[in-house]
Amino acid sequence: MVLNLNENLKNSAARFPSNIAYTFMNQSKTYAELDKLVDCAASGLSAAGITKGDRVALMLGNCPEFVIGFFGILRAGAVVVPINPAYTSGEISYILSNSQAKAVIAHSSLEETISPLREKLENLKMVIYTDSIESEWTWECLIQEPSEIFESPSIEGEDLAVILYTSGTTGKPKGAMLSHRNMASNAASVSQLAEFTEEDRIIAVLPMFHVFCMATCINIPIACGAAIVIVPKFSPTEVINTIRREKATLFAGVPTMFSFLLQVPGATAEDFSTIRACFSGGASIPVELLHRFEEKYKVHVLEGYGLSETAPVTAFNPLRGTRKPGSVGIDIPDVKNKVVDPNGMEVPRGEIGELIVKGPNVMMGYLGMPEATSSALKDGWFYTGDLARMDEEGYIYIVDRKKDMIIVGGYNVYPREVEEVLYQHPAIVETAVVGVTDKEYGEIVKAFVISNDESITMVDILHFCQDKLAKYKLPKQVEFMKELPKNSTGKILRRALRVEQVEV
Repeated sequence: MVLNLNENLKNSAARFPSNIAYTFMNQSKTYAELDKLVDCAASGLSAAGITKGDRVALMLGNCPEFVIGFFGILRAGAVVVPINPAYTSGEISYILSNSQAKAVIAHSSLEETISPLREKLENLKMVIYTDSIESEWTWECLIQEPSEIFESPSIEGEDLAVILYTSGTTGKPKGAMLSHRNMASNAASVSQLAEFTEEDRIIAVLPMFHVFCMATCINIPIACGAAIVIVPKFSPTEVINTIRREKATLFAGVPTMFSFLLQVPGATAEDFSTIRACFSGGASIPVELLHRFEEKYKVHVLEGYGLSETAPVTAFNPLRGTRKPGSVGIDIPDVKNKVVDPNGMEVPRGEIGELIVKGPNVMMGYLGMPEATSSALKDGWFYTGDLARMDEEGYIYIVDRKKDMIIVGGYNVYPREVEEVLYQHPAIVETAVVGVTDKEYGEIVKAFVISNDESITMVDILHFCQDKLAKYKLPKQVEFMKELPKNSTGKILRRALRVEQVEV
């Protein structure tokens, strides 16, 4: 097994040089062409001073430049730091500073956000805008053919490949460090279970900076010589049109996407006739939604489970054999899931405990956070913080989240991160944030607020938050309270608030 993402691309280019590597806006590149572009990008980065181990941030939407940049950074021996372009200046600044990113590859629409940060961040030496011809470093210069053949530095399986930032309960994101081995082994395991081949064509409409897309729609097809059908933004009608036009064979999405696709007027099973399977992740898909989608489009939806820290997939409903709606499936090859009690002892089948994971996909640790790392990694096992049960056949059911995480359309939102912003408002005395069930997004953010100003409105609060939080983290509901439920020590009980929402 190849445990090197860079070698995966090289191997596919050698085995399937004329296969389509990606299509985008009616344009496509073969594996031979992609490999050459990656060589050029790696050479350009190297010539600009990027050396092995340097961190390079990718701040792009879904586009060919993301794929070329991702593998170009890796081939140069550097480390990819994917960042959501929708993040606020403060969020971007923290990640660039924490990762000590030396360079950024971004779209010029982010220039107003990035430019002021260059003065604050001493480590940031260069910014490459993919669509600008006026900047100091241009994409065209980066990918021009070098005068000499580029020789990539030696890259080992244990070398750091990607730093994925996950929201932390303290409000500060944690950088999960993933090695080439972590990500390449996961690509191999999932491709085996889902039976990926060089004939497949997968729709990449999930955000490429997110680990779900990065693994399922980039790393796996690249390792197999399959085609990536890049869709820049999710539109249910456009996705269906793209599936038909490109004769796509696989679709990966979060439950929200399946819900919206189900609602497209006039769409029929004929639209999904070339799709052999759909993958669902990012949040639990309601069983009713799964059944309705399968009934309408006559296609299997395979639900799985994963986290940024596990590169990401740990469990998956198999393509062949038993699929159990409501479960996230069974262990993928080479990975072991276990449900344990608070002492780390495995609980009997059917009982609820914390889900822990062991395998070559488990992260190296959190960047610069030894305490958080030792808390999450114990004896080689990663403690997910999710409560689950496992049936007699090894199928896993996620029961609840041990932490207070909210999942909005597949994106993780931690209440405290939102609360920290709300507390900055001069009129807010106390606040608690919880997730509320939503038919379209799975969950939405709701804030309970105690204010010292009776004139303050929900609109005032949303306006205050909008430039401090990414859009999906913004409260969609605000309820003003006279008091919040607390325990005997004065700690606000978010769980009590969540129960009230369910009962309503």
